[in-house]
Amino acid sequence: MALLHRSWQARGAVRRCCGLPVSHHRSFSGREKLLRVSEEVQDALATGKPVVALETTIYTHGFPYPENVALSSHLESLVRVNGGVPATIGILNGVARVGMQAEELIELVSSAGSENTWKISRRDLGFIGGLGLRGQKLNGGTTIAGTMVLAHLAGIKIFATGGLGGVHRGGENSMDISADLTELGRTPVAVISSGSKSFLDIPRTLEYLETQGVGVGTFADGRTGKVDFPAFFCRDSGVRSPQTILDEADAAAIIYAQFQLPVHSGLLFANPVPEHSAMEKEQIDSIISQAVTEAEEKGIGGNANTPYILKRIRELSQGASVKANEALIDANVVRGTKIAVELAKLERRDGAAPQRDNAISTHSAAASRKSTAKHDSANIDSKTSHQNESIDVLVAGSLASDTICDHQPFQGIHSSTSPTLHTSNPSHISQSAGGVGRNVAMSAHFAGAKVALASVVADDLAGSSLLAHIKESGLTTTNIRTLSTADGARTAQYVAVNDTSKDLVLAMADMDILARPEMESLDYWTTILNRNKPKWVVTDANWSPEILSSIFQAAKAQKAMIAFEPVSTAKAARLFSKANNIMVQAGVVPNHVISLASPNSMELKAIYDAATDAMMFESEQWWKVIDGFGLSGTASRDRLVSVAGAELVNDGIPQQCIQLLPFIPNLVTKLGRHGCLLVSLLRRTDERLTRPEYAPYILSRNMSEDSEIGGVFMRLIPPAEKVRQEEIVSVNGIGDTMLGVIVAGLGKGYTLEEVIPVAQEAAVLTLKSAEAVSPEVTSIQARLK
Repeated sequence: MALLHRSWQARGAVRRCCGLPVSHHRSFSGREKLLRVSEEVQDALATGKPVVALETTIYTHGFPYPENVALSSHLESLVRVNGGVPATIGILNGVARVGMQAEELIELVSSAGSENTWKISRRDLGFIGGLGLRGQKLNGGTTIAGTMVLAHLAGIKIFATGGLGGVHRGGENSMDISADLTELGRTPVAVISSGSKSFLDIPRTLEYLETQGVGVGTFADGRTGKVDFPAFFCRDSGVRSPQTILDEADAAAIIYAQFQLPVHSGLLFANPVPEHSAMEKEQIDSIISQAVTEAEEKGIGGNANTPYILKRIRELSQGASVKANEALIDANVVRGTKIAVELAKLERRDGAAPQRDNAISTHSAAASRKSTAKHDSANIDSKTSHQNESIDVLVAGSLASDTICDHQPFQGIHSSTSPTLHTSNPSHISQSAGGVGRNVAMSAHFAGAKVALASVVADDLAGSSLLAHIKESGLTTTNIRTLSTADGARTAQYVAVNDTSKDLVLAMADMDILARPEMESLDYWTTILNRNKPKWVVTDANWSPEILSSIFQAAKAQKAMIAFEPVSTAKAARLFSKANNIMVQAGVVPNHVISLASPNSMELKAIYDAATDAMMFESEQWWKVIDGFGLSGTASRDRLVSVAGAELVNDGIPQQCIQLLPFIPNLVTKLGRHGCLLVSLLRRTDERLTRPEYAPYILSRNMSEDSEIGGVFMRLIPPAEKVRQEEIVSVNGIGDTMLGVIVAGLGKGYTLEEVIPVAQEAAVLTLKSAEAVSPEVTSIQARLK
């Protein structure tokens, strides 16, 4: 389960989710066989909706069937109409349920009175669960203690109930003390009740709660000054409440503070029975005295004592206690829901506030000046500081002379749409400046970013022409190194052969200059990074693994974010080459190297295969991060299909992305007609985890407060527009254009979700242009101000 994973279970879950066999060396904790949290409750918790826990002992041991069915439906409705999500908690067929479907709840409450339906406190959870594993399908209504344990495991902070247990009269001798009190002392859940039941020893109950470190307060409920702790059937007990609470907003603030510190004990908020249904203190005291005396005379004690006394109170009061009981339960559920609503508001405003200064993220300092409604980038990274920044983006990549050959058969002669091998083919041939690095730099420049290109050429004609082009384009050549042809250097060249649809048939590339040993020096790249101080460094896989390693090390030392363009299936594997030492040694988040990669589906598989071959998925570091994802093994394929579609899931694309996230926390996989798949690792403070509109894209969530990882975000973003075949001029450079605009937007403080659609529009402009990057990309600058 997404909320209740443990290390070995999560390891199996990711294997199942990613279509891989579960290693026989791994074992499962069995937790998912014992505890299930409903999808509604999981989604509500993850999206910041108010959730209120409800117990079930009141149905299984308090009201007969079918009255208990009506009551359960009524209380859940009270939560919903007041803006919350009910999480009714009980045990059905040996499995603990947090959030129950209507048919499940009916099945449970209809078993009231059966010897196979237990009253479940903390002590009973292991017994009923274990016997369930052995085939005994037992049911159980959870008490306050049992409900608190399960609510806390699911991440629920507020629980509304009727009356609290306490120290029984004579408890100083009998030691008859309700487990509710000790549970409040060790489980951080806020309980809203109408105080302790009137027949208990209320002064000693409050003393015991104080010893347990439980914060206790009573709602003023329109009264002024100090108020009494309520006595269930009546509003006053004669014992002053330790604290007085004005309203639900105050209660929410107290809960928020308790969890932020954090203090690992519960809170008790006493809500007096509504005045119109309350019993007079003298009347109820007399009735209770008689009921308690009868119980003592009959020797009724232990867990049978409370049910007997309540039954006699009901009889002796001629139903007045039932009226008060029903009214106070309703009032507590309504008040609990209102507190949950106020707490959700407080957490959205403060608890989920973005922390832009403690992570390398796709928000820069400019993002902090934007509205706080903007959410953090979807990645986990080490601390950064970009003081005295000089540029937005440094592109360290190829600068090449491109020759593009588009097949153009003679008119009137039947011919294949693709060129014929082993012979000359009629074509339209054009030459231009190109190279992945140059294309990315130009598109980022056109998009309005402050950009520098770091590359290498030879002192030949092609090199001189390319340097002139870079100057004419408005970029500096300071970071472009010139090597001598006398030493065998040749300026990079790329030749593409396209069919009549402008789709690539064959490409030839001479990129040897990008593997020259002169470019491997770490000092060389450190000098460039120190000179430019970029927010982002974009590298392409045309560099040799040794050079890539030096670029990565220099960028990481400068605390710049790194984006990786794989270029091709063959070159994509360089990311996890043994020669690329830093990638293998640096490991997983938050010590990872690459913050963003933009492969196509084939390049993604090449990266994945390279990581597999390098045994990157076998390290304990990787497993630890995967554990933190909160991935679910249950119905994982259905969840992936609902987000990414069956075709992509069948191809394994989202599964590969998930497994690569510990190394590359943001992946933008280009999918042609499908658009692109964005998969990101979220921080716990990311607002998308608490905003309802993002719920469909949250693939998994981690509720642990000990982890920086909040979950996994996945969204299939459709293409900007469907381009007609006759509008396509060239497919070369569209991916480069897209990446350049993405990093330009990120450098200006936009999020990936915000900038990807803009980048897709820019890619369409290039698709309709003869240039490797369309000059019309400048038209999108206004979108990225």
